[in-house]
Amino acid sequence: MVPSTIFGTSHYNPYRARRFTATDNQSLFFTLGPKTPQTHNQHMLTALFATSILQQTAQPLPMSKWPKNKAWASETGELHLSNIKQLTFSGQNAEAYFNLAGTKLSFQTRQPNFPDEQIFTMNIDGSNRKLISTGKGRCTCSYFSPDGKYVYFSSTHVKQPGAQPHVDMSKGYVWMVNPNFSLYRTDTNGKNLKTIISKPGYVAETTISPDSKYMVFTANWDGDVEIYRSDLNGKNIKKLTNEVGYDGGPFVSYDGKTIVYRRSAPFTNDGEIKEYKDLLKEHLVRPSKMDLWAMNADGTNKRQITNLDGASFAPFLHPDGKTIIFASNHHDPKRREFDLFTININGTDLHQVTFSADFDGFPMFTRDGKKLVWGSNRHGTIPHDTNLFIADWKN
Repeated sequence: MVPSTIFGTSHYNPYRARRFTATDNQSLFFTLGPKTPQTHNQHMLTALFATSILQQTAQPLPMSKWPKNKAWASETGELHLSNIKQLTFSGQNAEAYFNLAGTKLSFQTRQPNFPDEQIFTMNIDGSNRKLISTGKGRCTCSYFSPDGKYVYFSSTHVKQPGAQPHVDMSKGYVWMVNPNFSLYRTDTNGKNLKTIISKPGYVAETTISPDSKYMVFTANWDGDVEIYRSDLNGKNIKKLTNEVGYDGGPFVSYDGKTIVYRRSAPFTNDGEIKEYKDLLKEHLVRPSKMDLWAMNADGTNKRQITNLDGASFAPFLHPDGKTIIFASNHHDPKRREFDLFTININGTDLHQVTFSADFDGFPMFTRDGKKLVWGSNRHGTIPHDTNLFIADWKN
């Protein structure tokens, strides 16, 4: 969910306003920071909010009036990024993911004339933007099939065709784990929509192994928010995580052998566990602290990668299999500023990648490791707009 997206339901949602897609993933995009000491920064995540007055009154520029792209210089300190281009130009845009060939992107966006976030595709230069979801409900966490013929995404259009209700923040900063999401597949023209998984409860934050042998996703069917894997047709479902607490935002490595994901910090007493379970009964989670983990494709060999203050989410493994890029607010004492960082998969050599004064998150590399796409509040025409950017990656 960006965590109620841009966060998704993504896969992790740091925005006050919404999946990641948690994905309430893994909706999304208002970087005001935590409301209480217990809050952190959507899906996820997504995954993961109350819409700001600013967003309610300021009207985004219609997509039909967007330029194809716009070039920007990197910020001071952004040594890994060159040839930066902005690909979207108004509203809330997030969770952009490459097809395997690195020629197209799928993404979720909130635009006028739709009740909530929808799924679009475009070329990596920003051309040929195309709606592929139904135009109804809330959509999150899109991902191309490895053969490039289909896009998988979660949507509420059947069970909840209007906008997702705003999350009640009287309980503090929480994400909605929306039980109205089901997982669908459509072709790249938005035709031949097929239901892949529809069960009582949340399902989102889907990513797919490049060899097409399996996909992973987040669901809460068994009384907790866990990561599952299945065949691409939704059959042979297997639960991969089983510890009490929020596990979500899984991404499969390009070799298909490793899954990186985000996990809530371990509970320290029974009271914390009770609070977590009570909130989950109301389809809510409180993402106060998140760290990165990795496991084998079958769920074995789970190991913690980060142990940082604040919230870390949206991990993606570089094609070299050694370096994880992710978003985190651990470096900001107020937990308001998210930037991209890299870290070795063994937990060493932490480096900051982005240095804008605004939110940066949801990164993904192309299969050759030469390009990076991410979402950011930088250069917005309306404060707190979230747009998509692509850059050449320099090691």
